[in-house]
Amino acid sequence: MKIKTGLGQDSHAFCDTNKPLILAGVVFDYPKGLDANSDGDVILHSITNAISSITGVNVLGAKADALYKQGVTDSAEYLKLAFNDLSSWNIQHIAISIECLHPKISPMIEKMKFSISKLLDITPEDVGITATTGEGLTEFGKGNSIQVLSIITVTK
Repeated sequence: MKIKTGLGQDSHAFCDTNKPLILAGVVFDYPKGLDANSDGDVILHSITNAISSITGVNVLGAKADALYKQGVTDSAEYLKLAFNDLSSWNIQHIAISIECLHPKISPMIEKMKFSISKLLDITPEDVGITATTGEGLTEFGKGNSIQVLSIITVTK
């Protein structure tokens, strides 16, 4: 059996538009969305980057920009592209660490795990999500933005 581990990161600042806040494909009841061409889903972007670190095929960048120009702003579509590149590998686990002051993440963890598991055809138990406020030490912890780190383990 062959095992690989991928690491992905993404971050976005909050914007002052009426854009909804979407994390892991779940809409949060929060007055600000994230500044991005897409829906700004930093969790799905981070997972997409983690998969890209395994496959060597960067989705966020030229491929995502091309989809955006076609009107596709749903980050789940970007993740699907990366997931398709992972076709010969089996996802064993995804670990996700979120840093933000707000919104509160813990009440939504189970919904986010379920959403991710559906997108990647794994069980919610194969998705781990933790969150920290960062103690106000960074722009994320001061409430100006959100950062997400993801680690994915796959086997073949």
